[in-house]
Amino acid sequence: MQKEVLGKILVVDDEPQITRVVRSALISNGYAVEVAIDGISALEKLAEWTPDMVITDLSMPRMDGIALCSEIRSRSNLPVLVLSVRNQEESKVKALDAGADDYVTKPFSIEELMARVRAHMRRLRATSIEPGNAPIEIGDFRIDPDKRSVEVCEREVHLSPKEFDLLFYMAQRPERVLTHRKLLTAIWGPRAVEQPESLRVLVAMLRKKIEPEGEPKYIINDPWVGYRFQPGKIS
Repeated sequence: MQKEVLGKILVVDDEPQITRVVRSALISNGYAVEVAIDGISALEKLAEWTPDMVITDLSMPRMDGIALCSEIRSRSNLPVLVLSVRNQEESKVKALDAGADDYVTKPFSIEELMARVRAHMRRLRATSIEPGNAPIEIGDFRIDPDKRSVEVCEREVHLSPKEFDLLFYMAQRPERVLTHRKLLTAIWGPRAVEQPESLRVLVAMLRKKIEPEGEPKYIINDPWVGYRFQPGKIS
């Protein structure tokens, strides 16, 4: 009996050994896999094959992982997981800023990588098969989870998948202080608690799109603890 394919994943890396290991692990766990050696090759693959997720290295010839993230995010909401080495903190932040959803630091265990992949696939399935959620209309915001659309003061705002997930999660819990750990777990899963910079970057990106100029009005820092969503009032 042929095994059910759990999803399609594009792996982008110019290191053959990494590619072989990741590809083998994904296939053995039930995923269909295509491989590209750099960002340009990855975009060519994306034009002819529609994956459910992309796993990409950062340092590659011709087009690196950061540029690839930007290109993918400009045209789709495809989940993107970045592979990085330990001394690439600045590059990881740039990748998240460019639209990456998550990252795993090399050297990584296959168990950790697969856990991240499964978490993203679960969220992808949940988004696609659970319609019927009522829009949230609160303060200055109208958030439609089915359309994944956001209006702030009746102005449409285009958010990345993770920006939307963060705003929607916080809007369901207005005026409550949400700890860093709670937000990291809700958006990326329990393993993400050791990656606080992911949340910091995501909050900064979301603020750029929804906040008026000046001091934050909607997403308020609670120093050393977390963030609080204040929806405001439509005047």
